Amino acid sequence: MLVLAVDTSTPAVTAGVVSLTESAVGAVATTLATRVRVDARSHAEILTPNILECLSEAQITAADLGAVVVGVGPGPYTGLRVGMATAAAFGDALGLPVFGVCSLDAIASDVSEPGSLLVVTDARRREIYWARYEAGVRVAGPDVVAPAELDRVGVDAVAGSAPHAAAFELTVHDVQAPSPAGLVAVAAADIGSGIVPGPLVPLYLRRPDAKTLDERAAAKAPK
Repeated sequence: MLVLAVDTSTPAVTAGVVSLTESAVGAVATTLATRVRVDARSHAEILTPNILECLSEAQITAADLGAVVVGVGPGPYTGLRVGMATAAAFGDALGLPVFGVCSLDAIASDVSEPGSLLVVTDARRREIYWARYEAGVRVAGPDVVAPAELDRVGVDAVAGSAPHAAAFELTVHDVQAPSPAGLVAVAAADIGSGIVPGPLVPLYLRRPDAKTLDERAAAKAPK
C-alpha cells in the first residue's frame, strides 16, 4: 500500500510517500520520496507543494494512495493544525482513511538501538514536549515541562530537538523530527488491520497563545 505521510509538529515541514508492505518479520515501511524543509513560520506555504513534489518523484498520482498518516503532536498550535488540516483534506478529497499518530512516537521509531530513550521537542516558553520509551514502547508522556524538572534517571539516550537533547548530557541520537517512514511505522498495525480511524485529535498539551474575543474580554474584566 502507498501511504502519504505528513508532519508539522516541529520546525521541520515533512511530507513523504511510503510503501507499506508485509514481510516475514512484520510490516516494512519504505520511503519512496520525501521532502523536509525546516521553517517554523511557513508550514502552510510549504506543505502542499512538498506533497505534490513527493507524488511526482514517486511517479504516482494521489489516486494511487491507500491511506494518509499525520503526526498529531505534541506541537505548537499554529504549525500543528496545518499538517492535520492538510492531511484531513487529502483524506476527504480522495476517500482515504487518515491515521493520526503521536509525533514523538515517530521519532522514537527511527531509533533502532534498544534501551531507555527520551524524546524531546521544543515547546517554546523554555519548555519541552517529552515522552519516554523502553525498548521502543512509550511508557511515559507525552507531556510538557521545563527541562530541569524532567526526571531522566535510568535513561540511556535522547533524541529530538538537537539543542534540547544536548542539554541532558546523554547519548544523543540524531533524529530531530518525525520521518515519513517513522510516521507510517507507528500506524502500520492499524493500517494493516483495516480499522476505521477515529477523528484526528491534536496533542496541544496546553492552551494556544491566541485567545478568542470572549476570552480577551474576560481577562480584562474587573475581578
